[in-house]
Amino acid sequence: MKNLVLLLVLITALNSVAQKVLTFEEAVEWAMKNNFNLKVAQNEALMAKTNNTWGNAGMLPNFSLNGSGNLSWNSTHQTYSDGTELDNNSLHTQTLSAGPELNWTLFESGRIRITKSKLAELEALGGIQLKDQVMQTLYDVTEAYYLVVKQNQQLRSLQETINYNKERVKITETAYQTGLKPKTDWLQAKIDLNVNIENSITQQTAIDASKRELNLLLGTDQGLDYQVADSIPLANSLEEKQWFQLVDSVNTTIQYYQKQVQVAQLALKETNRSRLPSFSMSAGYGFSLTGNSSGSLLTNQNRGPKVGAFLSVPIYQAGDNQRKIQLAKIGLQTATDQLSFAKLSVQTALQQTLSQYIQQKQLWGIEKENHLLAKENLEICLQRLKLGQSTSLEVHQAQEDFEQSATRLIQFEYNLKLAETKLKQLTAVL
Repeated sequence: MKNLVLLLVLITALNSVAQKVLTFEEAVEWAMKNNFNLKVAQNEALMAKTNNTWGNAGMLPNFSLNGSGNLSWNSTHQTYSDGTELDNNSLHTQTLSAGPELNWTLFESGRIRITKSKLAELEALGGIQLKDQVMQTLYDVTEAYYLVVKQNQQLRSLQETINYNKERVKITETAYQTGLKPKTDWLQAKIDLNVNIENSITQQTAIDASKRELNLLLGTDQGLDYQVADSIPLANSLEEKQWFQLVDSVNTTIQYYQKQVQVAQLALKETNRSRLPSFSMSAGYGFSLTGNSSGSLLTNQNRGPKVGAFLSVPIYQAGDNQRKIQLAKIGLQTATDQLSFAKLSVQTALQQTLSQYIQQKQLWGIEKENHLLAKENLEICLQRLKLGQSTSLEVHQAQEDFEQSATRLIQFEYNLKLAETKLKQLTAVL
């Protein structure tokens, strides 16, 4: 039996060693390659880049090769001046035409260059949205990865509590058997031990669920057979002035709405130019052939180059241009208001996050000391219980204080990491 127990312990240890360790840097690398939201943002940025061409803006000519054919059947009845009548029930006509054609807008009151500038701004906007998604993905991965770390820390804390409880069970059992303690102390110790074991099982389920959420962000199903880091690293110091100096110039939300204002300004200019004249030309070479089965003209063939010009001067369009200009002005005002609100929102979020960071850091520092005190108190209570100088209730309370302190310490540390990461997201610090 002893050999079997040793074998099981050895197998468990080997399985633990065999599990791969997924570092935070590896998790970020996986997400940057496979996260589906990030892939969508990359595709949208690529679409905006693809649209940013002079051809799409209307600067370049269109060249096409056109061709058509037509075949018709007719029944005719003809009466001539000499009284002769002619009926033809099988008259057919063939028409063929073909030729290349070039169309080119040469002047459109500067609208084409404005459109090209707007396309360039839309491409830049796609880049900002991509960067924003990168920052959001980084925050999401940080939150999910260190949630797994936090859950593991909680499990280790429960296991430490279980070890203390096992010692308590042994002490109370010995005291009961020797008649120094009532059986109720031993039973209560065993009940507390079973509750802690139940909590550890529940905690393992929570770890598995957190790993699945992390896998979803990483864009891969690598199962649950991996370990993560055993601690949560924290920044040494963060200066308040540093964050407020950076936020207006680098925050992706503010950059997004600044770019939206620029796009709206160009859209207004573009719409204004639609009231001005435009000039275009066309050139080509035509060939046409018409054949009749009967009649005075059996075939008719035409071929040769052709050149044309088109001048358009908008005079009256039922108020359509004015309506479009008014809508463009409203769009610009909306974008300006959204930018002002975004700046205020980001400043508010920064202040709140910084306040939370400072608060959680203070709480974390206090709880670190408190946890050491709770641990020392529990160990002293166990020693006093062994010597018969403490009650089971006193030990139970010390054990509960230790568990709660460990939970608070882990939570404060996790909250501090999230606040730190949120500050970096708001200031676009990768």
